[in-house]
Amino acid sequence: MLRKLNIRTIGEYIKVFGPAILLASIGFVVAYQFVDPAPPRRITIATASPSGAYFAYGGAYSEILERDGIHLEVLPTAGSAENIKLLEEESGGVDVALIAGGFSTLAQSDKIISLGSLYYEPFWIFHQTNLTLARLPDLKGLRVAVGEEGSGTKILAMQLLELNGITEKNTRILSYGSQEAATMLLQKKLDAAIFVTTHRSQYIQPLMKSRSVKLMGLERAKAYALQYHYLHVLEVPEGVLNFEANIPSRDITLVAVTTQLAVRSDLHPALINLLLQAAEEIHHKGGRFEKKGQFPSPKYVDFDLSKEAVRFYKSGPPFLQRYLPFWVANFLTRMVVMLVPLFALLYPLFKIMPLIYKWRMRSRIYRWYSELKAVDPEIQKDFVAERLEEYLAKLNEVEKQVSNISVPPAYAEGLYDLRLHIELLRNKLLKAGNKE
Repeated sequence: MLRKLNIRTIGEYIKVFGPAILLASIGFVVAYQFVDPAPPRRITIATASPSGAYFAYGGAYSEILERDGIHLEVLPTAGSAENIKLLEEESGGVDVALIAGGFSTLAQSDKIISLGSLYYEPFWIFHQTNLTLARLPDLKGLRVAVGEEGSGTKILAMQLLELNGITEKNTRILSYGSQEAATMLLQKKLDAAIFVTTHRSQYIQPLMKSRSVKLMGLERAKAYALQYHYLHVLEVPEGVLNFEANIPSRDITLVAVTTQLAVRSDLHPALINLLLQAAEEIHHKGGRFEKKGQFPSPKYVDFDLSKEAVRFYKSGPPFLQRYLPFWVANFLTRMVVMLVPLFALLYPLFKIMPLIYKWRMRSRIYRWYSELKAVDPEIQKDFVAERLEEYLAKLNEVEKQVSNISVPPAYAEGLYDLRLHIELLRNKLLKAGNKE
């Protein structure tokens, strides 16, 4: 009997709560369609020459992301111009890139967004010590390396050279990679070479220490910065780059661009936040030309700043990623997006369900009172003894039906009262029949 009762009770629960569960399941499926998929575990960053700073920084980003199970492949390239092209192309296979400032005009679409600027890249001009060079026009007629095709170095170098009347018609302009240009300059096969990079680049250090070449300052640096707004003026004090060797040997002024971290606009938001945290870890401490905390920065960017980057610079990393491992935080974030609106729907629904269940249980009992009224001699004024058997038979049928009612223990008292009323009514019918 107990088993029968339990099965019936379970059946009632299913009847009442089943629609709510079905609705919740449908809502879950619908909400899941709006949840971002899990982030990929492999992405690629476009850098530049293996001997340059971009490649080294790419390696630093790779190490940090590897801690969270993300493999970041470091791809060497010609430089910023090629990196922009690779980011835009679906077949480029590049998700992230380091790009020098001032090259957003090369982009042909809106598929690139910025995560912020990272550090300064000075415009270096090294030349043979036997040459007296004070201004860019002094390079006219010389053998000058300006960076390889596809590099940001060459684009920037040609902008400044042409501004000073230096073209391929009056000067031997040579497109060499940075490492090759540095080697040729030390071998006296070039008169001058232009680089756009940090002082940490492998090929810059030998040039700084060499006695055969010297660093040229830009006397009109402020004017160049006014002409091209993506340029910044850097004051380089004597000896700041190498105190032992006293490099530079005098105070000089340079111009610089800022390097920015750019990604494809469809890169997973969780990876964007992970890259921003990596940028904070790598660049926050500053450098020779950067103050501590100055970078990464939402300033000095050429592409639209991503929504995730805007939130990062305003509020820091996402809340869950501050306290939980990346993959756990990402899973919970994805679930929250789905579950919050689902709970908003289900909470009032499940508040109502118990009331509906209570009404159903009580109605199974109290609906029989209308049947009892139909045979109550005090209510039925036309009651006569000849109809006693009819009424008793009807009452017995009601009692039979009531005996099959199954309710949870919480409602057993109401069922007991109903049976008591049936017995009382039977006695009332018998007394009324005897009186007549």
